Amino acid sequence: MTDHAADVPVRNSVLGGSATRTPPARLGVAVVSDLVAAIVTGELAPGDALPPESTLCQRFGVSRTVIRESVKRVEEKGLVTVAQGRGTTVNAPTAWNVLDPIVLSALVDHDDTLGVLDELSIVRGSLESSMAAAAAARQNPQRSADLTRAFEETERTMNDIEAYADADARFHYLVMEQSGNRLAANITQILFQRARVSRRFTGTASPEAVQLTLEEHRAILDAITAGDSEAASRAMHDHIARAWERRRPTDRRPTD
Repeated sequence: MTDHAADVPVRNSVLGGSATRTPPARLGVAVVSDLVAAIVTGELAPGDALPPESTLCQRFGVSRTVIRESVKRVEEKGLVTVAQGRGTTVNAPTAWNVLDPIVLSALVDHDDTLGVLDELSIVRGSLESSMAAAAAARQNPQRSADLTRAFEETERTMNDIEAYADADARFHYLVMEQSGNRLAANITQILFQRARVSRRFTGTASPEAVQLTLEEHRAILDAITAGDSEAASRAMHDHIARAWERRRPTDRRPTD
């Protein structure tokens, strides 16, 4: 079972409000999700101590056993450090496992300025441009034919938003697969798959935006199948940056 923060309603405050009844099978997931959300949003800041077990038990309406197991899971995600005799302290963001599904979901869900999605797109651009270059260097007739078919599928589905989105993802995933870089592919897919379920990331695809994406995909395809690593890297990097710029709401910029 995947413990996903978006599956559990996030309460306004871990410390405030009354306990909310939760189905027994979801008690641990709900507590973990709320604690992660409290840390990600800054309600519990780096260096802060988690409230005592008794306070958390009362707040969530659960037993000490559930609280201890939940805090252990939050610790495994890198968000807190449990020290015997000194309590549990919130860690700095640099210690967080941002690829963990609950942590990543909380970061995206509470990303009011879209700064996290900006960073995600930068990371995607860096990793996918590197993989496009590697895919170009490893091209052969079979791989070129497979990638061409994946591109043609995006063309065929351009008027069906859901089918097109799936075909778009398959094109990117195939480039990753052809790169042979399994670690980069795995990291990128984790980021991309979580971002895809956020409306703020996907936006609303206009016919003009879809056409521009197809043109950019064509440039990627041509460079990879030609074995031109430099052009493939540049085309992929530019595509991801431009595609996010087209989708990104213009009134939500991070502030210094």
